[in-house]
Amino acid sequence: MCESCGCSSHDPSVPHFHSHAHPHDHDHPHDRHHHPDGGTEIPLAASALALNQRRADENRGWFRAKALRVLNLLSSPGSGKTALLEWTLPRLPRSAAIVGDLQTDNDARRLQATGAPAVQINTGNGCHLTADAVGRAAQTLLGTCPPPPPQWLFVENVGNLVCPVSFDLGEERRVTLLSVTEGEDKPLKYPMAFHTADLVLVTKMDLASAVGFDESALRANLARVAPASAVIPVSVRTGLGLDDWLSWLQS
Repeated sequence: MCESCGCSSHDPSVPHFHSHAHPHDHDHPHDRHHHPDGGTEIPLAASALALNQRRADENRGWFRAKALRVLNLLSSPGSGKTALLEWTLPRLPRSAAIVGDLQTDNDARRLQATGAPAVQINTGNGCHLTADAVGRAAQTLLGTCPPPPPQWLFVENVGNLVCPVSFDLGEERRVTLLSVTEGEDKPLKYPMAFHTADLVLVTKMDLASAVGFDESALRANLARVAPASAVIPVSVRTGLGLDDWLSWLQS
């Protein structure tokens, strides 16, 4: 079992990495439990998170030394992370990507087709990326990139709004995507995924009218759980909001 969240263990044959680089203002289970005999037990979840945090801090220092800006993209499956990066990478010079999925390298190959460097991390049954996996993948990626080296690194996390939230990967910014097809109450159901985000991208806006999406209701819900997060509605198909997304990245 995954010590941090109870998911099935990672496939030992695939690499594991973690990243996240904004302040942690949410609680982690770092409390200790005491045995009747006077001994002290450190919960496995807290131990795993502590180990991950040390690796994330190492990643952050290495990223800064390389002048590499790292963004961690979180969302449910199918929210449009890969499509967004397909649009973004060709328009942001010297950018690269790390993609996390349980199986296949489909998304990495889609991003490589844009001409940008991209590598895949397969987690087996793992529900999130870790700082160690991302750190090793980033070193491999930069080691194989022709000069000049990348300035931007996008980490497309495993599709999941629960487990990835607790795992800092060493990133500079965290971006959470929400598709209009998921419902306006998603921030209330998964508050930490939005509370810890620097930016919320509301994706697939071209489908908003077809699914009866209420943007004002979503914004009200986001204001309750993530008042400090910027919000940009986007559509890769129509181009809505994509210039604002690029401006946010470059600001």
